Amino acid sequence: MTRAVHQLVPSFAPRNAIGNHVLQVQDVLRGMGLDSDIYVGDAWREVAHLTKPYRDLEELHGTWLLYQASTGSPIAEWLLGRPEPKLVNYHNITPASLFAPWEPHVGVELQAGRRQLVELAPATELAIAVSGYNESELVAAGYRKTAVVPILLDTATFDRADDPSAVDRLRADGPVWLFVGRMAPNKAQHDLLKALSVHRRTYGGNVRLRLVGGSSSHAYSSAIERYVSALQLDDAVELCGEVSDAELAAHYRAADVFVSTSDHEGFCIPLLEAMHHGLPIVAYGSSAVPETLGGAGLCLPTKEPTTVAAAVQRVLTDATVRDALVAAGKQRLADFDLAANKRRLADVLTPVLS
Repeated sequence: MTRAVHQLVPSFAPRNAIGNHVLQVQDVLRGMGLDSDIYVGDAWREVAHLTKPYRDLEELHGTWLLYQASTGSPIAEWLLGRPEPKLVNYHNITPASLFAPWEPHVGVELQAGRRQLVELAPATELAIAVSGYNESELVAAGYRKTAVVPILLDTATFDRADDPSAVDRLRADGPVWLFVGRMAPNKAQHDLLKALSVHRRTYGGNVRLRLVGGSSSHAYSSAIERYVSALQLDDAVELCGEVSDAELAAHYRAADVFVSTSDHEGFCIPLLEAMHHGLPIVAYGSSAVPETLGGAGLCLPTKEPTTVAAAVQRVLTDATVRDALVAAGKQRLADFDLAANKRRLADVLTPVLS
């Protein structure tokens, strides 16, 4: 009889999509009448009180272990030696080839994560993916039983009280492109710069691009700064870095279009944030992006700069297209209802744990 399902998380952080998901999963498990604690490799100070060190986990009869997989971690190696039945929740692991040229040590970690994902397959009773794209990778890695449950996300948190003074400050005298995501090579902010440069030369106007998000690669961030200057876009591009919740909401409200040229996304929550704030989306259809969009955006088969620039121009100048995208976004957002997806998770887990 199953008495407990404890989660194992390599790194637990606040204001983090996986961290918030883990807390929602814990709520589901406890709602099923199970004991459920969060065991971590490390945790930020603000949330450390919610966790326990993974090596303190004792062997108990009736206990399952649920691993939140998103990178390489010593926890995965440790988990392979544990006798308890195992579950995997897969958030995707960025291909090392996208990161290694910029941050070799991160590339090594990502390679380890992919290897560990394969090694865990024979020992895993059920693997849950947050997208169909991720599920296809689980199947390719040898997992026998898989299911898709979207990331557990409380979209009400998108209703952050924005700072009116910040919205006023961010208003511009021309159209504003927005991208929200870590400054990282897989996010391909450099391709946004190319598209912006082409747009300004082709269509004119005082168009701006704001890149919001902390850096995951100093080398890549530094290269982006140099590239902005090389393309003579210093007056058009703002590297905003990490911002507060209120500032983030203000960025969405002050922008005219959300544009993504990312090469790899396992889900991409900022797409849903843009939908929530009524911001039309233009996105390169890589990895899980088409699935998350679900038709609620202009999904491009290529990110060739002239194609991206033309798509953005259409959204900026055709009110019918813009209004249709905004309406589709509102409708698509309803598919990620938190209560419904928590029930979906419980339904997926119940027959396995019984």
